[in-house]
Amino acid sequence: MYLLIGCGYIGERVADLLLENGETVNAVTHSSESADKLSAVKQFPVLNADVGDMDSLRALQAKLPAMPEAVLHCASSNRGGAAQYQHVFVQGCKNLVEMFPTSHLLFTSSSSVYPQTDGSSVDETSPAEPDSLTSALLREAEKIVLNHAGGGAVARLAGLYGPHRSFVLKQFLQGTAAIEGNHGQGRCLNQIHREDASRAIVHLASGRKSGIFNVVDRHPMTQRECFLHLQTLFDRPLPPETEPKTERKRPWTHKCVMGDKLADSGFTWLYPSYFDALKNDRDLLPSILAQVAS
Repeated sequence: MYLLIGCGYIGERVADLLLENGETVNAVTHSSESADKLSAVKQFPVLNADVGDMDSLRALQAKLPAMPEAVLHCASSNRGGAAQYQHVFVQGCKNLVEMFPTSHLLFTSSSSVYPQTDGSSVDETSPAEPDSLTSALLREAEKIVLNHAGGGAVARLAGLYGPHRSFVLKQFLQGTAAIEGNHGQGRCLNQIHREDASRAIVHLASGRKSGIFNVVDRHPMTQRECFLHLQTLFDRPLPPETEPKTERKRPWTHKCVMGDKLADSGFTWLYPSYFDALKNDRDLLPSILAQVAS
């Protein structure tokens, strides 16, 4: 049995894929309202609990039909700050390790933990000691999972996109995009389609993989490269060159995240590049165009 914590943009699709694979899944949302809504349309049980609250997890555990073989922490911070990161990720991982000591644990982290700004290629052995507090808290949560006696895996997700979600394309079409720094080339864009991210999580969990895995597509590219290609598809001007934006929650970084370790584990991508997805995902472009039009 799989216990899935967090049933949002990624978690919901992960649960669907596990069910399609014939696995037993118990999904968990933070609120009872979300659990009720999902329960009405899904074929797997949906419960509610606060992963950062031990009493809430104890109440959840009492409702489970058995001890889960694997626990997947896919909950998000809901765009919260450091306090929410501490509660959901750090305390949440501590609680899961204590509550499920023999279950394999997978934690969805972020490639934002790589602080490099020199455009270098980074893999799972590269330094990941970020300056920002939120990314540092992710690293703290990662270490808890990697030291878990029951086995632990960390999936460092690159920038997520998919149907109804593509900040790069939406900003380009709206005319709010910019080419940030790097001598007019802009930072490197590291992305992963929702379907491939979800499939990678299932791949790592079902194989009981341990260690760190970058979950990113096969073709990182600079902002300029991306926007020049988008210009061939849409009648829009090239975004202006600007200095790096420093007011973001996560600091400006410039690195190319490599996914070779994931490939070596036997994983294959449906959308190896962003432009493969724009061409072959029939829902991606129409959903973003609808957002821009509204």
